[in-house]
Amino acid sequence: MTTGIAVDGLWKVFGPKGERLVGSPDADRPRRELEADTGCVVAMRDIRFAVSPGEVFVVMGLSGSGKSTLVRCLTRLIEPTAGTISIGDIDVTAADTDALLELRRHRVSMVFQHFGLLPHRTLVDNVGFGLELRGVDKSERRQAAERVLELVGLGGMGQSKPDQLSGGQQQRVGLARALATDPDVMLFDEPFSALDPLIRRDMQDEVCRLHADVGKTMVFITHDLAEALRLGDRIAIMRDGRFVQVGTPEEVVGSPADDYVRNFVRDVPRSHVISVGAIMAPHSPGDYVTTVVSTTKVRDVVGHVASSDLPVQVVDESGVPVGSVDRLAVLEVIAGDDIHEIRAAASS
Repeated sequence: MTTGIAVDGLWKVFGPKGERLVGSPDADRPRRELEADTGCVVAMRDIRFAVSPGEVFVVMGLSGSGKSTLVRCLTRLIEPTAGTISIGDIDVTAADTDALLELRRHRVSMVFQHFGLLPHRTLVDNVGFGLELRGVDKSERRQAAERVLELVGLGGMGQSKPDQLSGGQQQRVGLARALATDPDVMLFDEPFSALDPLIRRDMQDEVCRLHADVGKTMVFITHDLAEALRLGDRIAIMRDGRFVQVGTPEEVVGSPADDYVRNFVRDVPRSHVISVGAIMAPHSPGDYVTTVVSTTKVRDVVGHVASSDLPVQVVDESGVPVGSVDRLAVLEVIAGDDIHEIRAAASS
């Protein structure tokens, strides 16, 4: 069974009597000024979101935006100052010490940037460490560890030690360790930031593949927009402890909420993110150069509309015609027009 997450009115204020700043006008003062006057830093302010079961929810922001504080608050590794957090049927903010321990051991796993592998232990023992803490029999946890090592592409390497592995392989072990406990929810705190670009891309592919295979609910923290666009079903852009925009990759790239988000996405090739379903005109009978499903990216139909005056027919996953895309609509995406203007142009 997959599990969702609900967060409502979440605040984190570091410093003495930080709860006094929750919801107050002072919370909006410049960070340095507020810290100088009160000794407090507002790391998160009034965060609200819900993650559906099986969804990959990416929180993206620059250093100091509050994203790592947020993910640590979800299991109260950092205590929130105010607000509520629910994971499945568990009220995390009301949970006592035993309930929190149960949550962390059985329901939620976390993957950090630093692998935290035990150097004197084999990969099998590293991966099975969470099961060992649960008191699982050695033979059973060994079987589980070998199974997930196979899942992350390290089958047959169970007796190796961490120092025999590359950085990317070590991070795969960290991923396997998180999967071994069969959690409902997986939390990732910039796990690939220290990896070389090519290895990082491989690990992103691994997360995509694993999500397709095991369907876990995932919250992924990153400062890399390309990573967010590749992994996220939805993306939250965070700035100064607030969510500036929450939406699908198409919505964030196609309709930035403000200049901050617009600056973030300005170098993203829009045709690589926006689908034909977002810009299609209503369907009408006629001739078409080709037929594609609505999730097809605009870049993949450029060649078709460039070589023909006919539009592209768009169908849903069942093959039912739902719209069409012509050359003008495609060119307007490439030119960078706002997605609302694109829809209007495609419908006219």
